[in-house]
Order: sequence, then structure tokens, then C-alpha cells
Amino acid sequence: MSLTRVVLTSGRSLDLSELRLSSTYGGTLEGYPCKPVNDLKINGLVRAAEHAHPSVPVHLVPPRREYPDQYAGAFGPVEVLPAVACVGAFHSTALDRAHDPVLRRSALTIIWFQPTARVPYGCDAEEALRGVDWEGLARDFEL
Repeated sequence: MSLTRVVLTSGRSLDLSELRLSSTYGGTLEGYPCKPVNDLKINGLVRAAEHAHPSVPVHLVPPRREYPDQYAGAFGPVEVLPAVACVGAFHSTALDRAHDPVLRRSALTIIWFQPTARVPYGCDAEEALRGVDWEGLARDFEL
């Protein structure tokens, strides 16, 4: 059973079976949002997703980075990512049309960032999420 369905710009429908939302900067004890901190956060999300689903490929949608006019500290200029980090396990029909559609599906874990904690739905999902190249990134598996 899926939590929601997302429709890619290619027209392919994806079922979201698992979703983890977290505050991008939640738990940050000191420092400020900057490239080194953001890169650590992103790399941590990718590693955690790879560990949680080792047989499924993981794709990071490159996040939008903003540079507000604020004082640059020791680690460089302030760089801010969207407020919510999302890790979703998506499934769809098999990539290879020759495969039995009952026994085969395709899967991809996607990491993306968005401004709110809204669950993606249909064509109203973040544009960057809807633009994922499913055919080039996902992998078929047998049920």
C-alpha cells in the first residue's frame, strides 16, 4: 500500500512506500549554515539511505542553495538549504516492458529538500522531484 502517488514530468506514476522528513538544521548545536555543514548533512542523508535500503539505488536531487546577505564566518559565506530534508522510497512499474508486470517492479530511493513538511502528491510535488530521470536511475527487482 502506498502513502501517496507522485506523477513525474515524464508521465510515469510513482508510489511512495516510505517517507522520512527531518528539519534540515534540526540538532545543529553550533556553527551556522554554510557549505561544509550542508555538505555533511547531505552526505549523511545519502549514507543513511544507502544503509537503510542497500539493494536499491539512491538519488540526490541537488538542493537549491541560497546565499543571504549575512556576515561570512570562518567556514565561508552563509549558505541555506530548504527547511525540510526528505528521504522517500519509491516504486513503479518495471523498467523493462518485457518483464511480467505482476512479478517485477522498479525502485529508487530519492533524497530531496523542500520548504515545508508537506507530503508530495500527484503533480503538486516539488518540481525537482517530479523531474527525476526514473528510467536512468531506478532498478528493476522481482517481488
